[in-house]
Amino acid sequence: MPGGGKSTVGRHLARQLHLDFKDSDTEIERRIGCPIRSFFEREGEERFRDVEQEVIAELTDLSDTVLATGGGAVLREANRKALHDRSTVIYLRSSPEDLFRRLRRDTHRPLLQVADPLNKLRELHAQRDPLYRQTAHFIIETGRPSVATLVNMILMQLELAGLVDSSLVPSPVEPAPNPR
Repeated sequence: MPGGGKSTVGRHLARQLHLDFKDSDTEIERRIGCPIRSFFEREGEERFRDVEQEVIAELTDLSDTVLATGGGAVLREANRKALHDRSTVIYLRSSPEDLFRRLRRDTHRPLLQVADPLNKLRELHAQRDPLYRQTAHFIIETGRPSVATLVNMILMQLELAGLVDSSLVPSPVEPAPNPR
């Protein structure tokens, strides 16, 4: 979902895993030569989704990369298939209310430039949550933890699944001994 933390958490996760980081929206903007919002307004959502599909197909061919996608990438079956079959997908799940709290002053997301952004987030969540679940290998409930906590939660899931070396996962902090 928009505002779910994909880019921020993805950047930190990539750093922790010593991998490259790519954001599909950044790659799309590089390709179209303008902000997504401008392209979206000029060309429409369908044309934007065409470009997004091309970019995701290319980015899922990369190895040693953490990829953050735009929130609507799952709307196309081809994207869901490419993501699920060629990568390990982590869905950072947030409630519409948490997303609204994070995004209430955002003016850059075209789909949220409406009279009632919270209601729009609820609609998007109802539409997209099943698609995110279908695509994901892991679901992380974001709630309100810090970025570092979310990254550690992801690393622990990946370690348990045997997808990352345990040396990359921070050890839990041992409580200090209680002096008597």
